[in-house]
Amino acid sequence: MKEFIEYIAKHLVDNPDKVEVEEKTPEDNKVVLSLKVQSDDVGKVIGKQGKTAQAMRTLLTAIAAKEGQRAILEILD
Repeated sequence: MKEFIEYIAKHLVDNPDKVEVEEKTPEDNKVVLSLKVQSDDVGKVIGKQGKTAQAMRTLLTAIAAKEGQRAILEILD
């Protein structure tokens, strides 16, 4: 899941070297992924009206469900 989000984010931004994804598994089969990009690229990852971020979250949810987990994507500034 981490690699998938990283792959998508790197192809959306102008500075792919600055993309960082951190994975945390706090409890109860829930995975929290924190996506950090350069401040200039945050808008590209979020998209107009948040549609790009929502699409990434939808795909992440589908992948996690296939593995029997729940996933949350946080986009950090």
